[in-house]
Amino acid sequence: MAHIDDQQEDKPLDPVMEGVRRKMIKLQLISGGIMAVMFLAVLVSIVYKLTQKSETAPAAATSTQSGLVVPSDQPLALTANLPAGFRILSMSLAGSQILVDGENAGGRRTALVYDLTLGRFIAEVGFTGN
Repeated sequence: MAHIDDQQEDKPLDPVMEGVRRKMIKLQLISGGIMAVMFLAVLVSIVYKLTQKSETAPAAATSTQSGLVVPSDQPLALTANLPAGFRILSMSLAGSQILVDGENAGGRRTALVYDLTLGRFIAEVGFTGN
């Protein structure tokens, strides 16, 4: 019986295949390096988020997106003084402003804009028909 050598020597590749092999190894090293860097970036961001402590204690008042400060223990208490005889038809809220649509005592259609941060009406728009 013939003895088969377990460690047969590799035959040298032709130059074209050797170039392809080198390019593939280089591509694997580059993509592996990029993946390792991105993996480390994700790990660092997770550790950063987990180790950050809330530096601010819960405030006595919370601030809304529009800058309106609302007390945490009770709702905001404001009074809007409407003109005498004003009848409200509709209202809508946008951010910290309320649009009050209605009619005044003379039947003239009027829209009032009330700003919650200022606590007063900031605009009055009257409508007349031709």
